[in-house]
Formats: sequence, structure tokens, C-alpha cells
Amino acid sequence: MIVGIISDTHDNIPAIESAVELCNDRDVDFVIHLGDIVSPFCFDTFDKLKMDFVGVFGNNDGEWLYLEEKARNRLYKPPYELNLDGKSFVLLHEPFGIEKLANEYDYCLYGHLHKIDIRKTKRGYIINPGELCGYLTGKRTLVMLDTTKDEAELITV
Repeated sequence: MIVGIISDTHDNIPAIESAVELCNDRDVDFVIHLGDIVSPFCFDTFDKLKMDFVGVFGNNDGEWLYLEEKARNRLYKPPYELNLDGKSFVLLHEPFGIEKLANEYDYCLYGHLHKIDIRKTKRGYIINPGELCGYLTGKRTLVMLDTTKDEAELITV
């Protein structure tokens, strides 16, 4: 299974459009967002994904009620547990307890820091895909995770 992992989009619609196009073109199986979507109107673009989508709230997400409505039961308070392809995932925005969680889950995913972090663990990976918005680093990044091969690929869009 190929999982697209994104975070910290911060209302950057051109960046979201690029990520959606890439995920659709690569026939990604599932997309995960790790928080800081910010505004509900971003779902007008995320809804163009051809695959399932799930995400967690971040500290900059506003209008939680309308975000929940636009997300249509695809956005949750972190930590959020998920099982895909027989693998266990925990989705966070802030990396609180990430080292401990890496012993309990195959994939520990977080955002918030706007810094790329891809570390192999005994069970799987700790992954922060960096920032899709590109506001702090000047780089719009995401990660493609292949759960079958247990490989994570950093991609700049």
C-alpha cells in the first residue's frame, strides 16, 4: 500500500493542488494529513483526491466545527490510531511522546515542527513530512510510504 503523508498546509492552495495531483497521478492508496490545514475551504481541494483521506487537527486549525463538517468524518483530534495494510499507525500533530510511541506502533507520524524527520525504528518509522506549505523552509515536501516494502520517500512538490 502507498500512503501519502502531508502536514502543515496552512491554507496554501497551490501547494495542496500540487500534492493532490501528485497523489492522484501516482495512484496512492491513502492520504494522511498531520494537522494545520487551517481553514475549511481547503477541503474543496482535498476533495479532489481519488483515494481515502484522514487527518488530525493541528494547533493552528481554526473553525473546528466547520472543518469537521467539510472533512465529513475524516478529521480527528490527535492522537488518532489507524490500521492500514495490517500495520498500526498513530497520527499526531505535535510529537509528544513520539519515542515511546515508536515502540507501540509500526508508523508514528507527526507534523507541527515544519522539519523533515524520517527515522527507521525497530518496528517501522517515525515520520514528519516537513511542511507542504513551504512558508518556513521554502520547500514543499511530503512523504510517500510504501507499507509493503517498508520504505519512505521524501518528495518535493
